[in-house]
Amino acid sequence: QVQVTESGGGLVQAGDSLRLSCAASGPTFSDFAVGWFRQAPGKEREFVGAISWNRDTLFGESVKGRSSISRDNAKQMVYLQIDSLRIEDEAVYFCAADRRFSRLITQYDIWGRGTQVTVSS
Repeated sequence: QVQVTESGGGLVQAGDSLRLSCAASGPTFSDFAVGWFRQAPGKEREFVGAISWNRDTLFGESVKGRSSISRDNAKQMVYLQIDSLRIEDEAVYFCAADRRFSRLITQYDIWGRGTQVTVSS
C-alpha cells in the first residue's frame, strides 16, 4: 500500500520560491499519479497540480505559469515548486496518490497529513 508524507512547508516571503516534497512508500509508487492540493482557512480544498506516472503534468489556474512538478521514482519523491509566491498561496498543502491521473479531489484515495505554508508580505 502506498503512503505519502509532505514536507518543506514553513514561513516564506511573498515573491520567494518554495519547494515542497512528497515522500512515498510502497513498492508500486512508480505506477501512481501524485496530486497536490491546498486548503486555506475557511476555504475548500483546491487542486494545485498533478504528475502522472509518465510525468505528464496538470496545474490549477491559481499557480499555472509559476509552478512545476517533478518526480524521482528511484527516491520515491515528488516535488512541487511554486515561484513568485503570493499571500493567497498561504495554505496547508497536501499530496495525494492514486493510479488515476486527475485534477479531481475525489479521484485520490491516498492522502498525506499536509504541510503548512505561511506567506508573509
